[in-house]
Order: sequence, then C-alpha cells, then structure tokens
Amino acid sequence: MRSLGAILKLRRGRKGPDGRRKMHLTDWLAYGYLAIGIVVMFGPVLWLVASSFKTPAGLLEFPPTALPYAQTTVPVEGYDEPLPLFDVTFEDGTERRMAQVRRIGIEAQMVDPDAPGEPITVNIDQREQVRELRLAWENYVDPLQRFNFLTYLRNSVVVTVVATIVTLIANSMAAFGLSKYKFRGRNAVFLLIIGTLMIPLSVILVPVYLVITEVGWVNNLWGVIIPGAATPTGVFLLRQYMLTIPDQLLDAGRIDGASEWRLYWQIVLPLSAPAMAVLAIFSVMWRWNDFLWPLIVLTRSELFTLQVGLNAFQGELNVQWHYVLAMTVLTLLPITMVFAFLQRFITTGIASSGVKQ
Repeated sequence: MRSLGAILKLRRGRKGPDGRRKMHLTDWLAYGYLAIGIVVMFGPVLWLVASSFKTPAGLLEFPPTALPYAQTTVPVEGYDEPLPLFDVTFEDGTERRMAQVRRIGIEAQMVDPDAPGEPITVNIDQREQVRELRLAWENYVDPLQRFNFLTYLRNSVVVTVVATIVTLIANSMAAFGLSKYKFRGRNAVFLLIIGTLMIPLSVILVPVYLVITEVGWVNNLWGVIIPGAATPTGVFLLRQYMLTIPDQLLDAGRIDGASEWRLYWQIVLPLSAPAMAVLAIFSVMWRWNDFLWPLIVLTRSELFTLQVGLNAFQGELNVQWHYVLAMTVLTLLPITMVFAFLQRFITTGIASSGVKQ
C-alpha cells in the first residue's frame, strides 16, 4: 500500500531538471474543463460584442466571421459615392484591383480607381471582395441620436432602482415576521407564499392588469414597479438567512427597551446584508430584463423601458439587427457593474440561506 507521501508526489507530478513541477494528467483535464467552461460562458457574449460592430451586410454573411470585417471602399473621380473594391481575375490569368460601378445580373461593371475610364464588364465570379477590419461605430451613435435611448435608459434605471428598494423592504419585513415571530399558521403562510412559485405569469396577467387599471397606473411607472415588489423567492431567501440569526440578540434588544422596528432595522437588516445583496442582484436582473409586463402596461413611448424601446427596432418586414445588437450590449453594462460590485456576497448569501444554525 502506497504511503501518503507517495500519493501526494504522484498527484503533484515529478519535477523537471529546472526544478519546476511537471503538469499531471489531472491538471491538464482540469484546465481543459475550465477552458471549455470559459468558452461556453463567455463565447456568446464575445460574439455579441463583436457582432454589434458589424454592418448590416456583415451580419447577413454566410459563413459568418468572428471579427467585424467590411468591404473596402475607395473614392473614384467622377462618382459621388465611394465605390467597393474587388480583386478581378481576367481570362488571361492577370489580376487587377478595381472598383465596381454597378452590378447587373451576373455581370459587373468595373473601373480602375486610379485611372477611371470606360467601365469594363466582367463576370461576378471573376471578382473577389477586398475586405478590411472595420468597427461600425454608427451602430452605437445613430440610435443615441435618432431614438429616445437616453429616455428609455432613465426609465429603466428608475424602475430598477425603485423596484429593488421596494422589493428589499417588503420581502425583508415578511421574512422577519416569518422567521422571528412564532404564531399559529406561520408555516402554512410560508408554504402558501412558496406555493405561488408554481403559478405562471400568464395566469395572473389579466387580473393584475385589471387591478392596475382600477388604480389608474396604466401608462405610469408605478404600474411596472409595484405588482412585482413582493417575490416568493426573496421571502424564502431572506427567511432562511434570518433563521441563522440568534434569537438571543433580539431578546437582549427587547430587554434594553428597543422597539420591534428598531430590532428589525438596526439588528436584523445589518446582519442579513449578504442575503440582501443576493436578492438585490436578482431583483436588478429581473426588473432590468423585464419585457412582457412593461409592454402591456406602457403604451406611451416616453415611458418605455430599454427592453420595450429595443422592440422599436423591429418592424413588420425588417429587423435592424445591427442596432438591436449594439443597444443590447449597452443594456448589459449596468447588470455587469452591479454583479461585479456585489458578487462577493453571492456565495456567502446563498450558502448561508440554506443552513439553520
């Protein structure tokens, strides 16, 4: 039977002549697994960012290219607009770089960009595009100038921030009552709240809309914020975390004369910061990416959120994908910043929420 030292030596691998540790097979497998995970997780995001800089013609190319290549154009004397460049192969085998004036069927009329004269007619199979790496910054600039992007951004920020604050307050108060007060039917109430997770949004869509209409919150941002303020996921997450807070702390506060509100605000909430941070991340993601409910409640364009505003780039017969991709990249930035700021709380909050001490 091998000793522990021999097993560790086998696991770590032997050292080479330079004293460095050689890579073991398990190390290669681990790094390969992590590399595959990185590609699967971040590959679509990188493809989205690269595609957002492509021209409309570049997005329709097949096979697609990873980088935003575009056809090179050159100004030619006698023509108002720059002409696209092609490498033309003639029947005698010679090649020339020429600009295309126009295309008619399977034939194209080409001219020399340096010495334009009478156009030469060639078959389209005899030419090949001259391409260059070009970033289509107009995909980002044009929507900011032609559409109410900043208005949509402001509405999304208002809805997300206010809804997240209301969600944290409402869910934490419900969780505080279900975790720190003992009353008849407490478990039944908790199970009823959790049971609402099984009800799909489409079932309650019409009743909630009728309530919002009666209140007068149609075409009002409050109609987007309030209906989803209390979430069963948030109540469950915070309740499970608050169960780990010792009841002796609250009893000591009551002996010192602290009110129930003060116990909740100055003791329970600060100690529940990791779980609150996790719920804040979830709430920001839910509200920022919400599309269906704002689309139903809001009909005035000046009140649209970003997700509803992006729908304006989709027409009946044409979809401006270059604008949609560019604006989608911009909508990802706030979520990325929030996650980067609060990510250190995620592991602590989720791990502690399922453990009762």
